[in-house]
Amino acid sequence: MQIYGYARVSSSDQSEDRQMIALQEQAVPKQNILVDKQSGKDFERPQYKRLTQKLREGDLLYILSIDRLGRNYEEIQVQWRILTKEIGIDICVLDMPLLDTRNGKDLMGTFIADLVLQILSFVAENERVNIKKRQAEGIAAAKKKGVVFGRPPLEVPDNFQQIIASWENHKISFEEVLRLTGMSRATFYRRRGENA
Repeated sequence: MQIYGYARVSSSDQSEDRQMIALQEQAVPKQNILVDKQSGKDFERPQYKRLTQKLREGDLLYILSIDRLGRNYEEIQVQWRILTKEIGIDICVLDMPLLDTRNGKDLMGTFIADLVLQILSFVAENERVNIKKRQAEGIAAAKKKGVVFGRPPLEVPDNFQQIIASWENHKISFEEVLRLTGMSRATFYRRRGENA
């Protein structure tokens, strides 16, 4: 039997330290802890896929909380079933002792674990929906206050029409046009169309 740990944070600037400490406290070998730094909206995550290829019947997987596994209600249910029934591993969710498949393998234990899993995976997805909603509201409020997102628009040089004319009359190369305007190819053509 091998012991594994899985940790996930939503972005590369977030830290997985808290999860790593919790997994190491369970004596999970460091080389058996796999970490993804991306959203939990689906299971298209490289380290999660690698983990599922390593797992064998009888292995044990620790995760700190169900939302670290994922934030999609239906997908969490599917993955849980694949891991516990098809591959045949045990899963221990550290912050929810009722979600430890090593305990209560009888009908009542399985029923309680399934019920808790459904509730927690619903909560995880609901939190993802709320995060997206709060993010959209924050962006809308910032835009209302005049905050501009993205790169500032590139100013067209004062001699833009002269540069275009020189290029059209084959006096300068296209590379020279891009150098003089500081624009990309796509931006040049778009701005040329706007100034026609």
